[in-house]
Amino acid sequence: MPDDDQSPISASEAKRLFAEWKAAPAIVLAVSGGPDSIALMWLAARWRGALVRGPRLIAVTVDHGLRTEAATEARDVKRLARTLDLPHRTLRWRGTKPKTGLPAAAREVRYRLLAQAARESGATHILTAHTRDDQAETLLMRLLRGSGIAGLSAMARESQRDGVGLARPFLNVSKAQLVATLEKAKIAFADDPTNRDVSFTRPRLRALMPALAAEGGDARNLARLASRLARANAAVEVLVDGAERYLALRGGETPRPGFDAKAFAAMPEEIRLRLLLRAINRFGHEGPAELGKVEALLAALDRAFAKGARPRLKQTLAGALVSLIDGRIRVEAAPPRGRRG
Repeated sequence: MPDDDQSPISASEAKRLFAEWKAAPAIVLAVSGGPDSIALMWLAARWRGALVRGPRLIAVTVDHGLRTEAATEARDVKRLARTLDLPHRTLRWRGTKPKTGLPAAAREVRYRLLAQAARESGATHILTAHTRDDQAETLLMRLLRGSGIAGLSAMARESQRDGVGLARPFLNVSKAQLVATLEKAKIAFADDPTNRDVSFTRPRLRALMPALAAEGGDARNLARLASRLARANAAVEVLVDGAERYLALRGGETPRPGFDAKAFAAMPEEIRLRLLLRAINRFGHEGPAELGKVEALLAALDRAFAKGARPRLKQTLAGALVSLIDGRIRVEAAPPRGRRG
């Protein structure tokens, strides 16, 4: 990308941004009608049009039913999609909306509906228009919540969601570049006022960005930090994979499930924490487990280890039963709440 964050994205730059998904049979484009997603649709259509063979593109708009303008915006997206020779679908969030945690609930519903549309259309990937600015804001939100390394890695460029690939080609692109791209092409876009509604956390943090940038904490540097943390997180995950294999080998031929408590206790705290988190999420039925609660469980195990030669512990967390008996740590599905003694 050019150093100028307000320069329009060229056709050659768009080709590089979307190159990873050239071989996909079909791709769902998440298009809300705002500048970022409209730019995603327009640039993806130009990219696809220059290919001899390439994926089918399907534009999908999710109307959460939270603003009266949303239906009009969805129709505007449909009209633009038609001019780009793209099929378009509008999916609606039906039913009662929660009184608290609305942004998180809306996000979950959005991804669920997008994944459903992808499966129905034979698409292997969903592309969203999250930018470098969004990445910086996500890092700040998670930092304030006390997230661990995995959380501070913020959004991944590519991941899996409900059996479909979720990709974010613009994570190293500024919002200003996308707006400049649309302005040069004379393409209109919607302005969602909730993006400035300071009753929500993200807009409050967005309002602080100019002051943070003056101190060196601009979106580019914050996104770079998230990328470095993601790199560190990936390295730690490799170590956890090795620790799991080591504990499995230490189990030998014993018929007792679980893993050796002494070998577990000798490992670094972050490795032990992640081993527990993995096991709880694998066997529990109320997850994913909260990091703080797993940290408390690990502290309880450490206290049990310190008590003597035959430590014991039994505790439930996120629908998993964790026990320390006869020198082994066992994680299994907990009985339903009504049947617990």
